[in-house]
Amino acid sequence: MSVVFALATPPAKSAICVFRVSGSGCLKKLADLFGRGGFEFGRFYVNDLFYKKNIVDRVGLIVFKGPNSYTGEDSFEVYAHGGLGVMSSIVGAFRDVGFDEAPGGEFTKRAFLNNKISLNEAEAVSDLIDSTDERGVALSSKSLFGELSKKVVSFSEEIDSIRVRVEGDIDFSDEDNEYVDGSLVGDLKNLCNRFDSFVAGCINKRLGYEKNRILLIGPVNSGKSSVFNRLLGFERALVSNTPGTTRDLIGSELFYESSSFSVFDSAGIRETKDMVEEAGIAASLSQISDADLVLMVFEEYNPAVFDRFKGLCGDKPFINIQNKVDVNEPEVNSFDCCVSAKSGAGFDILKSQIVSAFDLGAKEDDFNFIIRDRHEALFKKVVLDLNKSHEGLSGGESIELVAEDLKNARSHLDEMVGKKFSDSLLGDIFNDFCIGK
Repeated sequence: MSVVFALATPPAKSAICVFRVSGSGCLKKLADLFGRGGFEFGRFYVNDLFYKKNIVDRVGLIVFKGPNSYTGEDSFEVYAHGGLGVMSSIVGAFRDVGFDEAPGGEFTKRAFLNNKISLNEAEAVSDLIDSTDERGVALSSKSLFGELSKKVVSFSEEIDSIRVRVEGDIDFSDEDNEYVDGSLVGDLKNLCNRFDSFVAGCINKRLGYEKNRILLIGPVNSGKSSVFNRLLGFERALVSNTPGTTRDLIGSELFYESSSFSVFDSAGIRETKDMVEEAGIAASLSQISDADLVLMVFEEYNPAVFDRFKGLCGDKPFINIQNKVDVNEPEVNSFDCCVSAKSGAGFDILKSQIVSAFDLGAKEDDFNFIIRDRHEALFKKVVLDLNKSHEGLSGGESIELVAEDLKNARSHLDEMVGKKFSDSLLGDIFNDFCIGK
């Protein structure tokens, strides 16, 4: 494979930028880039980097000798000042000595091909980078650092053990040795049950990274948009005393106590003849069904108005909020939370109530691993083949069919960790990776 390089940090002005280089022959070019060779492996150096005989920057340098590197190849990393001109010059220097720019995921792909990590561990690298909260980090890390692979390999070995006994009966059926008996049926059933439990402890990334969706609704001029802005900590929604200011659904991200939420502000709900405002109100009402939690914002308690909005929520969980307590007396007996969007009073309590409403702590304990659609599809096939083999064995069906079902189950697990794969599969996986990873 050719020598490749990539910027591993964002291409923007910053304190520092990091470049990665990997591939057979890359270390021979160190003298051209740094004016000398003789760098020890695994040691951090500070050295001038040259381009067209001019000093680009005084940089940090670490050199790795394969297979003791991330990719398993000879490689090195450069740490430079994060100026755009510096980055451009380093790119020019690398191209000048014959290095190629790496596509997304190239370094992790090489790590997989060089048996440094399994395929699902390679996927977990991307999942870890995509994580937006501590829960996602914890689940992705367990996969990245081998716990999921160990589980899959352990189940593969158990399937092999049962296959040996089943296929022993096929190979030596004319002898007196008995390989298939009641204990084998029981062992296979036990394996089926434990694999079912293992799969139940996995959550699909698509669901695990799905942010909790919060919708703010309320009468016009209740300060709903001000509450939205105060939650986010910046002016995201337009605020005005004019009724009907918010016409469209406005969304943003809220991070609190290592949890992330998608928060949406909606048009104030009232009777109106303005067609644009009416359309905004209709859009607000349609979003209630997609919300996981509704924040109802009022200026004061009015039973009739409250009951109307409660009816709009249906069976959706909601928090009943009084805003503007800086000018109105808090009605603590009528509202779940009393706040002032102007002063910020009560917002710590409101955020805590939001976290409690989702019971986020319980979710983390429910799952052991985060998986992808590919993994989920393979696990379903394993479950199907294991159950077929058990039914066939206990029902007295052809022992050859039982052996084939077990073989297929093992094959699916091999595909999970990448012992068998296609080039198109690798393309699908690594094309979604960051440049430089």
